[in-house]
Amino acid sequence: MFHAGTADIAGIPGIGQRLAQTIAEFLQNPRNVDHARKSAEHQLSLLDRYGAKLITIDEPSYPPLLKQIYDPPPYLFVRGDIQAAHAPCLSVVGTRQATQYGKKAVEHICGGLVSGGFTIVSGLAYGIDMAAHRTALDNSGKTIAFLAGGVDNPYTDPAGKIWPRIIENGAILSEEWFESKISPAKFPKRNRLISGISKGTLIVESNKKGGSLITASYALDQNREVFAVPGSIFSHTSGGTNALIEKGHAKLAATAEDIIAELCPAPSGLHRIQPAGGEEPAITPEEKNVLDRMSDIPMHIDTLAEQTVIDPSLLLVHLFELELKNLVEQQPGQMFRRL
Repeated sequence: MFHAGTADIAGIPGIGQRLAQTIAEFLQNPRNVDHARKSAEHQLSLLDRYGAKLITIDEPSYPPLLKQIYDPPPYLFVRGDIQAAHAPCLSVVGTRQATQYGKKAVEHICGGLVSGGFTIVSGLAYGIDMAAHRTALDNSGKTIAFLAGGVDNPYTDPAGKIWPRIIENGAILSEEWFESKISPAKFPKRNRLISGISKGTLIVESNKKGGSLITASYALDQNREVFAVPGSIFSHTSGGTNALIEKGHAKLAATAEDIIAELCPAPSGLHRIQPAGGEEPAITPEEKNVLDRMSDIPMHIDTLAEQTVIDPSLLLVHLFELELKNLVEQQPGQMFRRL
């Protein structure tokens, strides 16, 4: 390979004539080759230190959807279990200045997606990203974090409050080398991987110039589905999401089922359960506790949480399950009624 010419290199899929010439000229300089070899050997020597793996695009473990984008990385550094990327993935991104509304929306939707076997993908940024990772973990699900730097540096979580759990229940991925410096240009580059690995991308809270819209743009270019949670017209953190919906660039998503119905129209474990022979579907004791305190008059989730003595985040999961069983209907403003 080190002696390959321009024509040989240009024959490799994804490498054009100009890039092939640049690579060939680089390889013709022995000093360049020696430096490249030593740098690669140093990277490989760091794998054991960080408990990481290096997977290449021609390996079966490489994320299948990521191979389909126009510029997939030739390799990925991995800490954790890359198999989490072989389940259906849904990317969730949004503002770093997440409101309580945004965080609750993430908990509500991601909790339902995880229950259906989806892996939640995000960028380990403050705000919505962290909420998405945490919700997946708190619901015993899988999650993947793509970093704009090396996998040795979870820069937004230096105290290790969440990234060790991600490694245990998913993976941290990056195309950047160990010990690489963080730069602004690496974030949009990273965002194409967040959208590319997933069947769809959900935007939760973004202003009209938010970085999350870059991820949405990549998703559209990659022929992936884009979803957005609508927000108040008076909130600047909803300007971007509302605009995506208004322009038809994103589908409105208020529940996990809105996303599942679009991505997995065939039965997939999250379709509505239709009672057979007029019988009501089986419910758990916790779900019965919730149903017993509901009527056909809409009730806010906070009121229901007080009456059932169930934490709101867990209550949303029970309500979602009941909604799938056609026993509960969600209405705007986190209002729920019994059917």
